[in-house]
Amino acid sequence: MSYTPARQIERLTPAVTPITPEDSMAEAGRKILLKELLTLLQHEDGSRTGADIEDVHDMRVAIRRMRSAIRLLRPYLKWKAIRPYNRELRHLGRVLGEVRDLDVMIEQFQRYQTALDAESQAALQPTITALDAQRQQARVALNEYFNSKSYRRFVKSFAEFLLQPLPKPHLNGSVVPYQVRHVLPMLIYDRLSAVRAYDTVLDQADAPTLHALRIEFKRLRYLLSLFQAVLGPQVEDVIAEIKTIQDHLGHLNDGAVARLRLKHLLETDTSGMLAGYLAFLDTQELGLKDSFMVAWQRFNTRKVQQKLASAVLALA
Repeated sequence: MSYTPARQIERLTPAVTPITPEDSMAEAGRKILLKELLTLLQHEDGSRTGADIEDVHDMRVAIRRMRSAIRLLRPYLKWKAIRPYNRELRHLGRVLGEVRDLDVMIEQFQRYQTALDAESQAALQPTITALDAQRQQARVALNEYFNSKSYRRFVKSFAEFLLQPLPKPHLNGSVVPYQVRHVLPMLIYDRLSAVRAYDTVLDQADAPTLHALRIEFKRLRYLLSLFQAVLGPQVEDVIAEIKTIQDHLGHLNDGAVARLRLKHLLETDTSGMLAGYLAFLDTQELGLKDSFMVAWQRFNTRKVQQKLASAVLALA
């Protein structure tokens, strides 16, 4: 039977079940990965066409969530079995990332363009056209990968792997934590400490440091959202606070990516419009850094941290 996302979706949907506090961490990981693989497949067709740029974004998020889950749960999973799938997910994420970076950049350019007068809009259009040509090339590469035998083998094999429930671990008489309710609190506070450690360097933080903080926040958010079903309802507010910070850091990162991509186009820009856009990005960056610090201080308040603690207590 030939591969189609629809067939895989039909096959996987009935097998998706919620995690429970009594699940082993390995079994919880299997359930999480199965659900995220289903999400990935649901956005494959849209990512192929590009009709809605959010499909590439959502597919990429599903990959990041899976890779984050694999990273967090590696001690509880059979690494030899999961490593080839993680490698394929990383490759797919890179191919999607090329399209996504251009989607975001073009969308931001067009938003900036609409605020200009007609003459300036026309002067900026060649840059947007050049970026769109790059995006079309990236889309071709993405579709070539989707159509490859390696991608189809990956989906079928990964699905088969995730459809098999995992038995409880053999502890050989040892008493060790292995259930979600015992292990998850430790993982959450480990990720929280990795985030809050940045409080000592934010006064002089450069772009790479802020990007690293964004990754740490992302890992904390993914952990909370992946296990949201077994945490207290207060976790929703905590995730919302993290999302606000991620949005600020994400916009800062988008600006840094845009500067790198647009640097070589400056040589052929005779209108000066591209230089004007880069100056706009510099001004925008200052405002984003200020608003980020406000969101950072709010996240570290006792009120937000108490909500997180209450959410974790639901596992008790």
